[in-house]
Amino acid sequence: MGSLPCGPGLALDGRLRRFGGGTVLAGGHPGRVITLTPQGAAALDALVATGAADAATVRLAGRLVEAGMAHPRRATGDRAGCPTVTVVVPVLDRPEALDRCLAALGDRHPVVVVDDASHDPGPVAAVCAARGARLIRRDHNGGPGAARSDGLAHVDSDLVAFVDSDCTAGPGWLEALTWLFDDPAIGAVAPRVVAAPPVDGQPGRAIDRFHAAHSPLDLGPEEGEVGPDRAVRYVPTAALVVRREAFDAVGGFTHGLRVGEDVDLVWRLVDAGWRVRYAPAVTVGHAEPRRWGDLLARRFRYGTSAGPLAARHPGRLAPVELRPWPTVVALAVLSGRPRAAATALAASTLVLSRTVRPLGIPSRQAWAWSAQGAGWTVVGLGRAATMLAVPGLAVLATRGRRGARTAVALVLVPPVVSWIRQRPDLDLPRWVAASVADDLAYGAGVWTGCLRSRSFGPLLPAFPWRHRDA
Repeated sequence: MGSLPCGPGLALDGRLRRFGGGTVLAGGHPGRVITLTPQGAAALDALVATGAADAATVRLAGRLVEAGMAHPRRATGDRAGCPTVTVVVPVLDRPEALDRCLAALGDRHPVVVVDDASHDPGPVAAVCAARGARLIRRDHNGGPGAARSDGLAHVDSDLVAFVDSDCTAGPGWLEALTWLFDDPAIGAVAPRVVAAPPVDGQPGRAIDRFHAAHSPLDLGPEEGEVGPDRAVRYVPTAALVVRREAFDAVGGFTHGLRVGEDVDLVWRLVDAGWRVRYAPAVTVGHAEPRRWGDLLARRFRYGTSAGPLAARHPGRLAPVELRPWPTVVALAVLSGRPRAAATALAASTLVLSRTVRPLGIPSRQAWAWSAQGAGWTVVGLGRAATMLAVPGLAVLATRGRRGARTAVALVLVPPVVSWIRQRPDLDLPRWVAASVADDLAYGAGVWTGCLRSRSFGPLLPAFPWRHRDA
């Protein structure tokens, strides 16, 4: 476990619930309950409020950070021995995007650009010369992972920041992330990658408004630890800062992975004992496709990574997790049986209450957790069915009125829920249509990747109450 940086030090997660006078903490992902002594609860409050902490409280804070119940905060005062950083930018043609990328990066840190066998290398070289970036050229195209690895051969800094050529980072973005590496257990830190404003001066198009709330690289506003069992399961290497020691320890990017190499790297870092943090307070813009066909083609390409990733990381690519009670409630709701759903929800709440009530957690909270679990299971089943089981949905829709209602609910519930939660600047019908098309394209890619790799884990639900090998 790493040490917690000094200074203000700690902020409790906004979703954390405290009971029993602050001595019972419930939250994190995977969800858990931690009990404290009254003295421990008081010490935690003092740390959050003033930064005052003894060694035992710092250990508790580290435990809460790793559990996703709290988050580190930047130390006050000057930092001694700040790590050195080099930026590595892979590029394939796109000299205009590269110029914007390098202009945004500035000259505060050395930059290495790796040309991954561009068809017309001249403009790329001209941009690098104008912006003062070192240029490395590959003779054969190997994909972004191979290009980044070649760039690392020319890097001797403590940290390396990978930035794709179609990204624009704001001033001070690295300084806002590198303090997290004061914790020696941190192997990588990622900012939030958001859709960049269009450069052609034509705001307001539907596809741009869809991207603003639905970019596949945007993992949302909630900070936390990253890993296959976390709320944030992976982070993209479109913008990622990595400790060189950690990168070398896991052997870098997996050779031959052209898509999904970022997920593979992050999971191998976590498996090797390094921690990865997602820090969405820092944002980096990413140029998104401006045509629907390009968007869907990209989603298809991303989907093809699921099969090869599942072959390397068995059990981690399931499209939905089905836990007993939430699944029973969800299936009853979807099949139009409200009485059965209410009975199952009541039974689920009773079972959970018997577990948490002795800890001082009231039954109403158990009811809320049971309802939330069932609701998210409905959403998960709907997305999985839309992405991966369209023929099954078509058959279901022909099985009478109840079957048709269930099929329609499975398709519509996920995008409607996301529209209500996010309130995007796009009307509901177009949001639903775009979201469903996005899921269908990604699902087609998943099927393609699974068939090519003969790895079918991404097509099958996970049952967490059963033992499975990781």
